[in-house]
Amino acid sequence: MRILYHLPLSPFCRKLRLALREKSLDFELRVERVWERRPEFLALNPAGQVPVLVEEGGRPLADSSAIAEYLEETYPDRRLLGRSAVERAETRRLVAWFDQKFHAEVTLNLLFEKVNKRFYGLGNPDSAAIRMGKQFISGHLDYIADLSERRRWLAGDEFSLADMAAAAHLSCIDYLGDVPWDAHPRAKDWYVRVKSRPSFRPLLGDHVAGMPPPPHYADLDF
Repeated sequence: MRILYHLPLSPFCRKLRLALREKSLDFELRVERVWERRPEFLALNPAGQVPVLVEEGGRPLADSSAIAEYLEETYPDRRLLGRSAVERAETRRLVAWFDQKFHAEVTLNLLFEKVNKRFYGLGNPDSAAIRMGKQFISGHLDYIADLSERRRWLAGDEFSLADMAAAAHLSCIDYLGDVPWDAHPRAKDWYVRVKSRPSFRPLLGDHVAGMPPPPHYADLDF
C-alpha cells in the first residue's frame, strides 16, 4: 500500500489527495507533525516538509509538483494535466498560480498566521498579515469566476490538476471561514461543482483539534 505523509490543512497535500483519488489509486494517509522534526521522517525528506509519497517497495517522493508529475507519468489512464501540449502548459500555469501566487498572497497570510504559527510556537497571529490575506483573496476569486465562465473547468473542458490546486488552497481557507463566497457567486458555483466530486468529500471530514470549521464547510450545497 502506498503511503502519503500529510497534514490535514496543507493545500499541497490536499492537492495530491485529490489527484490520487481521481486516478483511483489506493493509499494510506499518515499525519506527519513536521514541527517535531522526526529523524525517521527527515530520512524520507531532508527538507522536513509534507507531502511525501512512498510507493510500496519504492523510494520516497517529495514536493507536490514532482509527485503530481510522477503520478501523471506512472498512471496515465486518467489524465490530470491535459491531453495536448497546450492544455498541459495551461494546467501547469494555473497550478503554479495557486501554489505560488495564491499561496504567497492568501494562504500564508491566513492559514499560516491562524493555524501553523500555533504549532510551530511562533507567537500570536499578525493582524496586518491577516488583513492583507483577506484583501488579496477577492482578486483570486474574481479570476476563478472569469476562468470558469469562459471554460467548463479552470484549464479547459476537463477537471484537471488546476482545479485541484485551486480547490485545495480554497478549502483550507474555507475551513477558517475566510472565503467571502456571497460576494463571489460565480466562483462559488465552481467550488460547489468541485466540492460535490467523490474525490473531494474525504477532505471535508478533516478537523483540527480545537478549531472546528464553520457550519457550511462540509455542506455540499453550502
